[in-house]
Amino acid sequence: MKAKELQELLDFIAKSGLNKVNIETEEFKISVQRDPNTKHVTTIAAPMAHAPAPAAPAPAAAPVAAPATAATETPAGNYKPLKAPMIGTFYRSSGPDSPAFVQVGDMVEKGQVICIIEAMKLFNEIEAEESGRIVKALVDNATPVEYDQPLFLIE
Repeated sequence: MKAKELQELLDFIAKSGLNKVNIETEEFKISVQRDPNTKHVTTIAAPMAHAPAPAAPAPAAAPVAAPATAATETPAGNYKPLKAPMIGTFYRSSGPDSPAFVQVGDMVEKGQVICIIEAMKLFNEIEAEESGRIVKALVDNATPVEYDQPLFLIE
């Protein structure tokens, strides 16, 4: 794996918000672990015994954006979170020039598409699990999301 590819992989992992990733191939083994209480990613990369060393050293720590506080705060009331069924990249519309599937204040029906999550180049339509009104969008467009992360609050 080239140094540029390694840096791109580390940047993707940092943006995804994952706390731990292990990747092992015949050529190398990478373990990335982030302490949820800090804003840095600690990286340990070790080439396998029969593989050549990487051309450039991997950075010891890469900064990670702090998670949005709105995603962790849940306002009081009769709100139910709509959670991500998978990890991937969250999109509020089907394309950059398309309008968002739903806006705050919109009424949604059970089964209505309210967003898309891209996972491994597949775009998965996410449907409302129940009918109600969108009270709050908890995730910004084109942001990595984790499994079971709240995306919207529905009243």
